Amino acid sequence: MNYSIVIPTTGRPQLATLLRALDASRGPRPAEVIVVDDRPAGEPLTLPRIRFRVRQLRSGGRGPAAARNTGWRAARTEWIAFLDDDVLTDVDWTQRLSEDLDGLGDTVAASVARLDVPLPGYRRPDDDERDTLALTGARWITADMAYRRSALVEVGGFDERFPRAFREDADLALRVCKAGYRIADGRRVTTHPARSGGFLASVRRQRGNADNALMRAKHGRHWRQLTGEGPGRLGRHALTTLTGVAAAGLAATGRRRAATLAGGAWAGLTAEFATRRIAPGPRTPREITRMVLTSALIPPVACAHRLRGELRVREPAAAVLFDRDDTLIEDVPYLGDPAGVRPVPGAAAALGVLRSAGVQLGVVSNQSGVARGYLTTDSVRAVNERVDELLGPFQTWQVCPHGPEDACACRKPRPGMVLRAAEVLGVDVRRCVVVGDTGADVEAAAAAGATGVLVPTARTLPDEVERARRDALVATDVTAAARLAMEVL
Repeated sequence: MNYSIVIPTTGRPQLATLLRALDASRGPRPAEVIVVDDRPAGEPLTLPRIRFRVRQLRSGGRGPAAARNTGWRAARTEWIAFLDDDVLTDVDWTQRLSEDLDGLGDTVAASVARLDVPLPGYRRPDDDERDTLALTGARWITADMAYRRSALVEVGGFDERFPRAFREDADLALRVCKAGYRIADGRRVTTHPARSGGFLASVRRQRGNADNALMRAKHGRHWRQLTGEGPGRLGRHALTTLTGVAAAGLAATGRRRAATLAGGAWAGLTAEFATRRIAPGPRTPREITRMVLTSALIPPVACAHRLRGELRVREPAAAVLFDRDDTLIEDVPYLGDPAGVRPVPGAAAALGVLRSAGVQLGVVSNQSGVARGYLTTDSVRAVNERVDELLGPFQTWQVCPHGPEDACACRKPRPGMVLRAAEVLGVDVRRCVVVGDTGADVEAAAAAGATGVLVPTARTLPDEVERARRDALVATDVTAAARLAMEVL
């Protein structure tokens, strides 16, 4: 099997145990294991000596989504197997992974493992253990999940706006499925030890409510159903918080009777929540005390984090969509060899400016060589992966493989790819700028309702430049185009 293993880590001691377990595993070996150190700084990690190649990379403390992106973009294999640094693989894990991936068709983008969470047999699981146990019912959990590299390139990998190990895996899976792929259930089993986060761990976990706001913004109000989850408790938490605030406010203004009623409602809601959490647990004095205290703290903390997340995602998102050939890379007719990819001068710097401003990036590219028989979809994909390696990440790749005679809806100057890119990115198309070197690029932007920026080259027709000066924007190079896009957005 042609695969690599990517392990994001913050230097937890379980990493060494995992690496030794992989080294002892029977089955096809990975091309390499890429350990991505997500600590903000520090000396390189000391890793155990094992028989296969291990590479260390740094991701600068930007969270697991960014760490995984750093890892898979550095890999060169068809499949990328992601493992968390606190899991433990069985002695036959590499063999089982190989069997899970073997023969998967091109429409299958990923294979997800089954997780086993060992629990103490002498008592009921506590709150932290039940939280870990919930991972076994998650539909797409990146603690052990393998993705095709080409699918990751197509959808732009993990969304780095998810700063913690929460929702970033479900978001990626939903985007992959929306792109037309399937995710297969594997037969391999990986052990995930139960976590213990301390007395207030459940309160700290409420930070994930901010990520829930981003999920709703990206995937709609029914995102929980799409991920196979229940309705959640935010509504009940909001009611509990409101009654508590009302009780305090009424008491402060001397309205004792009303304050008593509101306080009683708050106490009843809090007691119901605490009872629900205490019932399945070990019911030790410490656990009961913890559940009572945190049940009072969780509702207002959850609401505060959700409000913070909603305010953050309400900032209007923007995107710049680039044509590929003669805009991002030098134009080579019917380019099918990744070795021929040469970025145009200034492209990397211009893209860096846009990324620093929080602008999402995508590529919309006509590739009629596929329809004409000069290229294959695999060769186009290989070239795009090389572009992504040199200039990425791009959050979406939209490619039209049709010829002019096919009368498809996606080939520029038609707006199909622009509209699809905006939909994938969750951006209002009116907040998109399309940058390209031909009239077809700016016409596709206009047809979709986006703004077009023409960057003329020696191949750009004079009348295309004149029309762009009248109906769109014209930039001297890709750097100037990025500046124009920033002004428009």
